[in-house]
Amino acid sequence: MSPGNGHAPRVLITGGAGFLGSHLADRLLNAGYQVRLLDNLDSQVHPQALPPAYLSPETELRVGSVLDARAVAQALEGVRVVVHFAAVVGVGQSHYQIARYSEVNLQGTAVLLEALLQRQRQPGAGLSRLLVAGSMSVYGEGRYWCPRCGVSRPCSGRSLAQLRRQQWEAQCGACGAELEPQPTDEAKPPQLGSMYALTKHAQEQMCLLFGRTYGVPTVALRFFNAYGPRQALTNPYTGVAAVFAGELLAGRRPQVFEDGGQRRDLVSVHDVTAACQAAIERAGIDGQTFNIASGETLSVAELAAELARALGVPLPPLITGHFRQGDARHCIADISAARARLGFAPRVRRADGMRELAAWLRQQSPVLPEPARRHAPRACGAQARAMQELRGFGLTG
Repeated sequence: MSPGNGHAPRVLITGGAGFLGSHLADRLLNAGYQVRLLDNLDSQVHPQALPPAYLSPETELRVGSVLDARAVAQALEGVRVVVHFAAVVGVGQSHYQIARYSEVNLQGTAVLLEALLQRQRQPGAGLSRLLVAGSMSVYGEGRYWCPRCGVSRPCSGRSLAQLRRQQWEAQCGACGAELEPQPTDEAKPPQLGSMYALTKHAQEQMCLLFGRTYGVPTVALRFFNAYGPRQALTNPYTGVAAVFAGELLAGRRPQVFEDGGQRRDLVSVHDVTAACQAAIERAGIDGQTFNIASGETLSVAELAAELARALGVPLPPLITGHFRQGDARHCIADISAARARLGFAPRVRRADGMRELAAWLRQQSPVLPEPARRHAPRACGAQARAMQELRGFGLTG
């Protein structure tokens, strides 16, 4: 569907005051949609628990939780499209905040779907599209190839003993050679290495099952590592680019796990929102799941170095040799399905995206107050606090 020349359809974005939601709101407003946001302004993302200044005045913000059935039902009034972004994010934190992740990600989705079910039973009130945000985390270790055997090999994960030996790369079970990462497509079976991954997979499948059962056109998009302006710099469980940038701005070297050779796919928030709009408007994609990424890769250490150059902060990353349980070594994206069926084509070059991110970062208030910045290398930042929590639960070594 699209706005066309008639009455502008109203879209509800849950979790809409955050990074991805606010950018999608801007894009849809520019395309002629009406946009309503439902967000509880969680303090981990919004430290002052206030609406962020970057929200467009044209959006309608409803402050409320997806766990509140009444708030959800009211937010759905007059809505034709629902984009479900509301979730607690972060692999490491999910291992020890199990109840919180389960409540928000699973129960919150259940509350939304029950409210949608009531809407579906009202004449003329049905949805034209339900879009749910999935995650690359559901793949765990991506697809691999054994160069010695010359065949694809599954990787069931790296053992704790292997990680303690600092043997970072996955090995072929047949010949022992190091496996090489390959682009991962949507058909790869889930490999759920964290509570976050488990809840995101369940959230995605709940929405798709609901869509099949009640005839609601539903699409799931599995986002890889999105980056861009508006990421929460004080949240150590947000995207890796924002975490590293926050450390660099505070005068600290970003801490990189393992040897820094982990490969990831970073995708601009502008390409992510373009994919979302396509998923809302494209016909013939009901019930499908798509990877949304750039199709290019870089190592985590390379990312830290690129951010330092973009920010003009001459601090190399700190390669710690530590590991986190649940982290995948490599996960890179095959986006051929999104290209073919969504018409998705990443347009933001990483160099341009990094310059945009750096320009935005320079406009932000300092992460630390002035006295702490004078001693920034010794100050305890968000990344260090997250490490302390992980270490306390025995999740890093």
